[in-house]
Amino acid sequence: MEEINIKDFFTYLKHYIFAFVVVTILVVGGVAAYDLTMKEPVYQANTTVVIAKSEGADTNNSAATLSDINASQKLATTYSEIAKSELVLDKVIANLGLNTTVKGLSKNISIKPVDDTSILSITAKDSNAKLSAVIANEIANVFASQVAAIYKLENVTQLSVAVTPENPANNTLTRDLVLAAVISIVGVLGFAFLRFYLDDTVKHSDDIEKEIGLPMTGCILKGDVKSKKSENELIVDKMPKAIVSENIKSLRTNLQFTAVDNDVKTILVTSTNASEGKSFVSSNLAISFAQTDKKVLLVDCDLRKGRLHKLFGIPNTSGLSNVLTGNLRSIGRYIRPTKINNLNLMTCGTYPPNPSELLASKKNKRLIKILCDYYDVVIFDGAPVGGLADSVILSSLVDETIIVVKDANTAKADLVETKESLDKVGAKIAGIVFNMVNRKSTKYYNSHYYSDTE
Repeated sequence: MEEINIKDFFTYLKHYIFAFVVVTILVVGGVAAYDLTMKEPVYQANTTVVIAKSEGADTNNSAATLSDINASQKLATTYSEIAKSELVLDKVIANLGLNTTVKGLSKNISIKPVDDTSILSITAKDSNAKLSAVIANEIANVFASQVAAIYKLENVTQLSVAVTPENPANNTLTRDLVLAAVISIVGVLGFAFLRFYLDDTVKHSDDIEKEIGLPMTGCILKGDVKSKKSENELIVDKMPKAIVSENIKSLRTNLQFTAVDNDVKTILVTSTNASEGKSFVSSNLAISFAQTDKKVLLVDCDLRKGRLHKLFGIPNTSGLSNVLTGNLRSIGRYIRPTKINNLNLMTCGTYPPNPSELLASKKNKRLIKILCDYYDVVIFDGAPVGGLADSVILSSLVDETIIVVKDANTAKADLVETKESLDKVGAKIAGIVFNMVNRKSTKYYNSHYYSDTE
C-alpha cells in the first residue's frame, strides 16, 4: 500500500475548503429547517409507583426487613410486564377513548423498574402535552387495579402524579445542529481522503524523480490569461514578463544545461495523453529560443490532430506530411515565416492515413538533417505517446525529448508506460515539464515577483 504523506494530504485539503463550507451550510440549514418547521413536537410525562410485598406493607416503615425489600424488587420486574400487557393498555385506551391500538400505545410508553428499588417508572409520550400526563396517570391507576384483581393484594401505590410537561421532550435543535456540522465535516473529510488515497495522478513534487525515475526539467504555473483566442496562448511573445513566460525561459535554460558538451539542436515535445499542453509548451519554447537570436524552426509533427497553424494563424494548406510524400528539394515551400523574429513554422499539412510510416521513413531522417543545417534549433511538436508510435519514432531521431505532464491530471501508470516506450528506442529523455501547476501549492509561488502583464 502506498504511504500517505500527511503534509501533502493537508495541502490537498485546501481544494475542499469551499466544499466544507457549502456542505456544512446546506446540511446544518436543512436540519435547522426540519427541526423548526417540520418536526412534530413530542411531550413526555412521568409517574412512579411503588410495589409492596404484601397488602398493607408500609414502604416508609424503617422496620421493614431486608427480605421484604428484596421480594418487592423481584415483584417490580414482574409487575412491569403486567403494566405493559394488553390487559392494562386495552383498558387505558377504552377509559380514555384513545384513537390508537395497543401496539400503537405500547410504542409511546416506557415502563421499567428503577435500579435496586421496588419502584416502577411509567413514562408516556404524545404530541398533546396534556394527554401525555393523562395517559401516564391512567396506566398507573389501571395497573394498580389489575394487580389488586389478579393477586387480591393492594400493594401498588402511586408515588408521584404525572403533570403536564411545558416543553417538548424532542426539542434537540442544538444537539442536532452540532451533530449535523460534525457529520458534514467528517463526510467531506472522508470523501477528500478517499479521493486523495485513490488519486494516482502525477503531481508536482520533489519526489517525482524517485517515484517515476525522470527528472523535473520545468514547471509552468497556471496563467491568468482569460481569452480563449489561440493567439493568446503565445504568452512568451505577448507577455514576456509574465510568470508563465519566465517559467518557459527557465525550461529553455534547463534544456541547454542538460547537454553542456553538445549543442541541443533538435527537441521533441510530447505528452502521455491529449490536452496536457504540449503544443502550448512547444510553441512558447520555440519563441523563447528565437528571442535569444537563434534561428528556430517549429515543426508540427502531430499528423493526426496538429494545431500549431491555429496558434500562429497560418493556413495549413501544406506542411510536413506533404514534404514527406513529395520532393525534399522543395522544402522551402512548406516553411512559413511567423510574426515572431527568427521563428519559422512548418505545419502538419494534410492529415495522412499512415502518419507513423511517414515519420519512420528514411526521408524523414534526411529531412531532420537538412533542417539542422539551416536552423540553430528545431523543435518538434509530437503527438501524444499514449497508444501511438509517432512520437516514439521521432524520439530516437532527436537530441532531447521532454514529456509534458498536466499537474494532478496524468496517471502515474500512463507516465511510466510512456517512459518505458521511449526507453525501448533509446530516446534521450531530458525530463518532465509540469504544466498548469497551482502556484499556491508549490515552492515556485515566490515567483510572484514577475507581473502577469507587461
